[in-house]
Amino acid sequence: MTTPTEILIVWCNCPDQTTATALASGLVKEKLAACVNVLPAVQSIYHWEDRLESANEVPLMIKTSVTAYPKLEGWLQTHHPYTIPEIIALPVTYGLPSYLAWVQAETIETKA
Repeated sequence: MTTPTEILIVWCNCPDQTTATALASGLVKEKLAACVNVLPAVQSIYHWEDRLESANEVPLMIKTSVTAYPKLEGWLQTHHPYTIPEIIALPVTYGLPSYLAWVQAETIETKA
């Protein structure tokens, strides 16, 4: 059995494919995420400003480390077009050790 990890899956919905691709690329380029899956569009139904809303959105499934998460969250808040973007982090309890080590290595802050 493997041991618990310090890896997170972060979920973030985007208004369209162009935004999703730009955010995914930026997160990986900045080493805030090891990998981002841009998933097929989904329909979201929610309350916003006292109205029932429906929108097609493009979800991101972001793989990162616990240590990179605070900067990832700040970066997403700055670059995301929504006033309040959906940013939800879920812990990865177990996984293939070599994959988890890769995620950790890809999100290590490098010294300038």
